[in-house]
Amino acid sequence: MKTETVTFTSATGHALSGRLERPFGVPHAWALFAHCFTCGKESAAATRVSRALASAGFSVLRFDFAGIGHSGGAFAESTFSSNVDDLVAAADFLRSAYGAPSILIGHSLGGAAVLAAAERIADAVAVVTIGAPADVAHVEHNFADAVEIIESHGAADVKLGGRAFTIRRELLEDIRNQPQMRRVTNLRKALLVLHAPGDGVVGIENASAIFGAAKHPKSFVSLDDADHFLTRPADSAYAAQVIAAWALRYVPHTEPELHPEGLVVSEETGGGTFGNLIHSGRHLLIADEPVSFGGKDAGPSPYDFLAASLAACKSMTLRMYANQKQWSVTRIAVAVKHDKIHAADCADCDTQDGKIDTFTVSITIEGDLDEAQRNRMIEISERCPVHRTLTGEIKIRLAPPAG
Repeated sequence: MKTETVTFTSATGHALSGRLERPFGVPHAWALFAHCFTCGKESAAATRVSRALASAGFSVLRFDFAGIGHSGGAFAESTFSSNVDDLVAAADFLRSAYGAPSILIGHSLGGAAVLAAAERIADAVAVVTIGAPADVAHVEHNFADAVEIIESHGAADVKLGGRAFTIRRELLEDIRNQPQMRRVTNLRKALLVLHAPGDGVVGIENASAIFGAAKHPKSFVSLDDADHFLTRPADSAYAAQVIAAWALRYVPHTEPELHPEGLVVSEETGGGTFGNLIHSGRHLLIADEPVSFGGKDAGPSPYDFLAASLAACKSMTLRMYANQKQWSVTRIAVAVKHDKIHAADCADCDTQDGKIDTFTVSITIEGDLDEAQRNRMIEISERCPVHRTLTGEIKIRLAPPAG
């Protein structure tokens, strides 16, 4: 699993900060995660659920709404409607840079936001709410003591989660005029409602209202004794497991193609300029180039894989030899570094012009060996098949395209 930091632009021109959690290999689907009111993308629920979903094979983009966390803009100028616009901008970014979002996930007020944004994100086929209110105006309870001041003076400063925020009349009016139940009724996407019966922030009756208004396919799963913020890691993990299992019924999903033994296939992932997925039997590997070379550093480079092949082959060859000799070798480690050097700087090279490839090998052998045994092990390392391939004659032939 890999986390990427991304930045994209909102409809109002603000830079929005996000984190993309990606699995190892091609994801089952791309998802968006909307955080709770004033929480941010680094909240426990947003972070843990997104990472657990990535471990289950889904790529998830979590981001800060404008005016929250590391995103630009002022919170005082944001509304529920502007948050929905930010979700649509996030979907546009994900679609253009990585893959179309087919799953929308929202926690608390973020759940209300994904329900509102769903009709504007045509790619999405599934929507998940976690502890979401049925009425957007439910969020007023967070600053109930300041509502009268906001209505009469236009704004008030309130403390939410120990932090100061300015709430304006525009936000108040906006949350009171959201046709949320109509949106739920007209959703026309698969819906999963996750809610804890003992949720002390957003009562379970909200889940009942959402579930009752929605049309099939719809599902409800109780989060049992979890709190509203999914504070316990086990609760976040459970929510992610449920989402992953449920979503696979609705998102396009194909098993990796199995190629003939001995055939290695590399194909573009669409994630960045150079990202490739390597198929080797049942194994999936990601190859990429470093950021300095225009890649996203999502995986080792082709030369890194070549060096890794040499290192692994030498280590395996040494282990085989040590076992045959029944020598007391407890650990073997091989480090390989690839470089290109000017031929003129190489005293023992046949080539005199241009550059040549060099592999610098460092071998560590731990165990009860004398000097002669260690020297013999080093000699044997040069007999590894990959070493002999790289130092022998190689021909690369182009086969006709398959099919």
